[in-house]
Amino acid sequence: QVRLVESGGGLGQAGGSLRLSCAVSGSIFGDDAMGWYRQAPGKQRELVAQVTTGGSTYYADSVKGRFTISRDNAQNTVYLQMNSLKPEDTAVYYCNVHNPYSRGYVDYWGQGTQVTVSS
Repeated sequence: QVRLVESGGGLGQAGGSLRLSCAVSGSIFGDDAMGWYRQAPGKQRELVAQVTTGGSTYYADSVKGRFTISRDNAQNTVYLQMNSLKPEDTAVYYCNVHNPYSRGYVDYWGQGTQVTVSS
């Protein structure tokens, strides 16, 4: 079975940095996109950043220039480096693996890790 475990969340200061890690166990075949979503109280879950098997990246406008996503394919780990933190970054962050097949797709999710940024 596929399992995603996030780590690195916690309390950060405005202007500071945090790095989230997501370790993926189990077998995922074919191409995939690994990403980070976040959900703040009263808001819908949003895609923060995503990186494909080939290394293409996507960032939400709100984090461009501040966050960097990367993946270590050998270690099956995806990272989110968060710099210049803002209080608006406070949310539960979820690791996600999107695994498309020729017909349809499968999504795997981590349990979520809380990130709180003090002003």
